[in-house]
Amino acid sequence: MRNLRGTYVHRGDVARRRKRLQRILLATAAVACVALLITHRRPGTASAEVTSALPPTFSFVIGNRELREALDSTAGEMDLLRAQYERAERIIQYSTRYAIPANLAGNILDASTAEGIDPELAFRLVKLESGFNPHATSPVGAVGLTQLMVGTARYFQAGITREKLYEPRTNLRIGFRYLRALIGEYDGNAKLALLVYNRGEVAVKNALQAGVDPSNGYDRIVTRDYKGKGVID
Repeated sequence: MRNLRGTYVHRGDVARRRKRLQRILLATAAVACVALLITHRRPGTASAEVTSALPPTFSFVIGNRELREALDSTAGEMDLLRAQYERAERIIQYSTRYAIPANLAGNILDASTAEGIDPELAFRLVKLESGFNPHATSPVGAVGLTQLMVGTARYFQAGITREKLYEPRTNLRIGFRYLRALIGEYDGNAKLALLVYNRGEVAVKNALQAGVDPSNGYDRIVTRDYKGKGVID
């Protein structure tokens, strides 16, 4: 089957998914607005008109207290829907930019956010380390999307096996947790942390002690045109 990624057809699918998400968000916003308008009506008319003014799912709401509860519930649902929409929008953007499946983009986004790593940096790291190949294996034995050594991974999850590190979510979670720990250890210096991630702590420390620039170019490639701090609060 022909790969349509990057073609007019693929871009059309992306646009249609985005518009569908926008319609869902707007529909929920409309329901919330109706509930809000009713709460501002005169007390005597609000209860009488609630059944006809609200959608069927809200027809049981009677009285200002119930309306307030419904409005609060709707606001909470809107916040959740907004967060889901924003997540989906970012997944589409990263999936399109890096020409990777949406589920992989979602895994990288979720894992990096959970571990406090800026997703922008996370995608760059995975691209350079493994080319987004969850089965990637280096000559020295680093495996998976973030190219973890088993010994390093076991520092963050005791008993983890080599085979388990080929599982995308597990690999991403441990890899980003390791990077976050390095950034913290080196006082927020993301470039130095990236070098340790790539070269190893001993090599970087030996270079620094010898007064030599420890960079092998890895940090410059990952952070080219990157303006973030590497981590998110």
